[in-house]
Amino acid sequence: MNKSNSRKILLLPGDGIGPEVVREVKKILEWFNKNKSLDFSFEEELIGGASIDANKIPITDEVFFKSLQSDAVILGACGGPKWDNLEFSKKPERALLKLRKELKLFANLRPAICFKQLVDSSSLKPEIVSGLDIMIVRELTGGIYFGEPRGIEPIENNQRKGINTHTYTTNEIHRIAKVAFDLAKKRSNKVTSCEKSNVMEAGVLWREEVQIVKDKDYKSVELNHMLADNCAMQLLRNPKQFDVILADNLFGDMLSDEAAMLTGSLGLLPSASLGAKDKNGKIRSLYEPVHGSAPDIAGKNMANPIATILSLSMALRYSLNLDKEADQLDLAVQKVLDDGLRTKDIISKGKKEVTTTDMGDAIISKLK
Repeated sequence: MNKSNSRKILLLPGDGIGPEVVREVKKILEWFNKNKSLDFSFEEELIGGASIDANKIPITDEVFFKSLQSDAVILGACGGPKWDNLEFSKKPERALLKLRKELKLFANLRPAICFKQLVDSSSLKPEIVSGLDIMIVRELTGGIYFGEPRGIEPIENNQRKGINTHTYTTNEIHRIAKVAFDLAKKRSNKVTSCEKSNVMEAGVLWREEVQIVKDKDYKSVELNHMLADNCAMQLLRNPKQFDVILADNLFGDMLSDEAAMLTGSLGLLPSASLGAKDKNGKIRSLYEPVHGSAPDIAGKNMANPIATILSLSMALRYSLNLDKEADQLDLAVQKVLDDGLRTKDIISKGKKEVTTTDMGDAIISKLK
């Protein structure tokens, strides 16, 4: 389907379980078009290993151009052991890094929410995680993942040296800090900024510049500075002390994975990667589940599609200005969990195990 004035969504199923979970998102988009008279136009393209197999590269120029023209991009997963032996620059994951960098998606939002129905699935005691609702804001296009110089080079005595450069500028820190403070104002008005200012000059700069943004424009928001290793410990000790956690690319990557596991399953957690608003108020965006490609269960109709469906919900909210529909979708997910339906990753005693397809169909039935 393709309408000139429609909201364009690019679906990139990718590898492993990606095609299975994105298929459920596609069904929901079709339901919204048919039953709510919405105007989604969507198409699927190859990315990652699937693109390497077909086109010899992780993402083609044509697919990249379509991502530029889309109102939202929804990704399944990239990578798998099949492509592990490729050189670094040609691995499936390079497609994801290219999209983030070229679309200027500098802000990664990863909620860590412990659903009340799944408190017992967490590895922590119920009283520690019950009611948990954290938003982690990770800077996505700077820091050690993109800094130059980088590489592996020979040195004397037949040794080698690996080099990665950790670097941030004032502007990079200010723009991600503003995202965190703006989100906090809509939540519990509290930001915890994480760095390693005790051993890294870039960490000192991070702490100082975040404080400048707070003092200038966000006087009403509570700001705490915390060393990243202490934050990792506190997430296990007392996670409910946090509301919005702000971190750079490296620490944000690690802390968000840790926070994800507090909730009981990676299969439940969405993410959004956002750019700056253009003059028309539109933002470039990429939405994806936090889980990987899970090649061991690919093709078995076992994967949990909830994280990808909730990624669609984030797209409705942040990119498509459809808050009401996002709330409706979130509520449908809750109702299905209330009914005791579970995919294999979150199954527990007394609950009914369902397939990927069944879970998607059940969520659609709750939309009706």
